[in-house]
Amino acid sequence: MARAHQAQDVDPFVATECLRSALSQAGIVLPSLAVDAGSPTLGLVELGRVRADVAKRLAEALRQGGEK
Repeated sequence: MARAHQAQDVDPFVATECLRSALSQAGIVLPSLAVDAGSPTLGLVELGRVRADVAKRLAEALRQGGEK
């Protein structure tokens, strides 16, 4: 229950820009990254579609982050 409440406390616009910045530092661009305007009360972030090579680089960046 606390998790759902915490999700609502995060501004989706701030979260989107934080994610865009972190991805950029890893050399990854998600062209469709945006706030989901269709469900404003849920605070969803739309990641969009990516090419397979971008998905693989994203997975590798996540793995490297977990090794620190």
